[in-house]
Amino acid sequence: QVQLVESGGGLVQAGGSLRLSCAASGRSFSSFAMGWFRQAPGKEREFVVAISWSGGSTDYADSVKGRFTISRDKAKNTVYLQMNSLKPEDTAVYYCAAASTGWGPHIEDQDGMDYWGKGTLVTVSS
Repeated sequence: QVQLVESGGGLVQAGGSLRLSCAASGRSFSSFAMGWFRQAPGKEREFVVAISWSGGSTDYADSVKGRFTISRDKAKNTVYLQMNSLKPEDTAVYYCAAASTGWGPHIEDQDGMDYWGKGTLVTVSS
């Protein structure tokens, strides 16, 4: 049983920072790709960033490059999303996701992920 539990969401002022955590459990994630997606009100869910569990390769959406940083702590089985210089347009429910098929182009497609957390809400006020 794979379980992904997000935490760290909340209300933050524009220009501020927030760190999200995704606690992963249920199995070894050594062959997985882990990622973050988000869904803003009235919009489709979109890819934010992903990381390979073992090698640490990363892939960022253009909208967050230079502002967001993904990382993982293998010992803690946790994936992090450090969000800096937050903008109101970053407001969304952020979902942690995992792909058992590993690293590849599919990580940018939500259909390529087969495990999902329930999400954590990030609200950025102007």
